[in-house]
Amino acid sequence: MIAIEERVSLKRRNLWGRFMVMLLVLSTLIVMIPLLIIIGYVIINGIGALNWEFFTEELGSPARAIQGRPTGLVHTIIGTLVVDTMALIIAAPVGLGAGILLSEYPDHRLNPPLRIINDTLNGMPAILKGLLAFSIIVKPMGTFSGLAGGVALAFVMIPIIARATESALMSIPWSIREAGLAIGLPRWRVVLSTVMPAARTGLVTGFLIAFARAAGEAAPLMFTSFGNNYLPRHWTGMIFGPVDTLPQRLYSLAISPYREWHTMGWAAGIVLMVFVIGLFITARLMTRGRRY
Repeated sequence: MIAIEERVSLKRRNLWGRFMVMLLVLSTLIVMIPLLIIIGYVIINGIGALNWEFFTEELGSPARAIQGRPTGLVHTIIGTLVVDTMALIIAAPVGLGAGILLSEYPDHRLNPPLRIINDTLNGMPAILKGLLAFSIIVKPMGTFSGLAGGVALAFVMIPIIARATESALMSIPWSIREAGLAIGLPRWRVVLSTVMPAARTGLVTGFLIAFARAAGEAAPLMFTSFGNNYLPRHWTGMIFGPVDTLPQRLYSLAISPYREWHTMGWAAGIVLMVFVIGLFITARLMTRGRRY
């Protein structure tokens, strides 16, 4: 009798487990289908503009497209790489430092105000971060610039990197820290040489999330880098002069009255999407097999 009841109970658990797996699969499909529809719609509308000229020519004036002359977004792609890289260079040490302080020194007196500042910056609309960068960079310099765009996107990245760094470091067992302290290493050396390498995957993931979030922001760049239809003739123009970026250019092309520019806007969306996805895949390949 007991054996029969056990078999019935086991069968009921198996059925319930299969039902939950099917429910999870269905939920995943419900989330994935709209995403695939969006990706497919962007590709269908923009694939026609992806050609050699798109990656080698400048956008120029509207008359250039109306006359049938080749136009492209090479200056926009280069500008995106420059501005986003500057933003990451600015945000990485600040975000890492804040995350390390919050995780490794939980009793430090700066932690309460640091958490408030980090949460406030994380919840602040991106357009306000652009206005902040406009006030501290654009107005003193007297011109829009790639540097101002990098600072604006750095404000977007910093709270994400700080929160991801804190979570990644707190997931590492304290026994690893104790082992380093036991052999006489100072606290900062334990963090840099032992804890951070052990949390490498989490840290890289945090950088990627921050980079992907900032790479798609257009509003802060409208007040900072502003945009440019041409490629600067000198590399300093990419930093200290107006520079074009994919999110801002995508927006300006979408609201333009020219059909040719609308197609180029969809193509810019494809490039931005491939850029972010490729970055994720590359980072995953780099961190594969290197977990502690």
